[in-house]
Amino acid sequence: MPDNILEVKNLKKYFKTPTGTLHAVDNVSFSVERGTTLGLVGESGCGKSTIGRLIAGLHTATGGQILFNGQDVCKMNKKQLHEYRREMQMVFQDPFSSLDPRKTVSETISEPLIIHKRFKTSAERTAHVDHLMDIVGISRRFANAYPHEMDGGRRQRVGIARALALNPQFIVCDEPVSSLDVSIQAQILNLLKELQEEYKLSFLFITHDLSVVKFFSNKIAVMYLGQLVETASSQELFRNTTHPYSKALLSAIPIPNVHKKMQRVKLIGELTSPIDPEPGCRFAKRCLYADERCTGHGDPALVCIEEGHYCSCVRAKELEV
Repeated sequence: MPDNILEVKNLKKYFKTPTGTLHAVDNVSFSVERGTTLGLVGESGCGKSTIGRLIAGLHTATGGQILFNGQDVCKMNKKQLHEYRREMQMVFQDPFSSLDPRKTVSETISEPLIIHKRFKTSAERTAHVDHLMDIVGISRRFANAYPHEMDGGRRQRVGIARALALNPQFIVCDEPVSSLDVSIQAQILNLLKELQEEYKLSFLFITHDLSVVKFFSNKIAVMYLGQLVETASSQELFRNTTHPYSKALLSAIPIPNVHKKMQRVKLIGELTSPIDPEPGCRFAKRCLYADERCTGHGDPALVCIEEGHYCSCVRAKELEV
């Protein structure tokens, strides 16, 4: 098998609106190595959740390729997509809205097993559901509970158990802890790391919180208005943050030392519209370092500035920002 379980090449997703074409995802490329986590970060509306849904097969791509174990997901027929979803699952942001309020915990976890006909008897299926509940830390007394009878942390554990039901290779985590209390966030993140080590899972971890993604990810990709602006290993990105937007995100992380003054990067200026955007850097209107090279000359490409570290800023090598 190839070292990369997932390769995304020039992926595009456009939506038609009354005022023009919304470029939700525009020419995005990245890869995820087998057994590792890629953290996809950016502010709300940048298109990161759309990428997750494209990879999971919930949206149809406008252009580009999504290669999973070398097979192009965008060219799969209905039967192939059905088989693909055994290997590719998703954990959603809101654990309450992602669960059917009319189904118990046991019924929710059983659903993918029934759809994919994994067990011949209900007794075998029930035993597997009990095993999954044990793995994710849900007491079996909640087997007949409904979503409204549990707290957010338990509901998210149910969502994780459902994602694990078919023993997938890859899981898309779309901000799985953003709606949870801080103490519960740590529990869920630790659970996901333990599951990754035990089952050799690969993750795309989508979030807007760089402190979370630093803890959980091997590699980080920073996204802004439908495009990637910087990619690097987790350690390298925090050691040598290059793109001005990445710098601004990093400066927003709270520091626990109250005596240390925080150096905030304040973003000002007008947001570029993602509807029929003009050629050039989409961050230019908010960037303190933009010049005439940043606009009107085509979208900036990701350029290698160090081994494994790529940045789309045309001034990356000349600015110490």
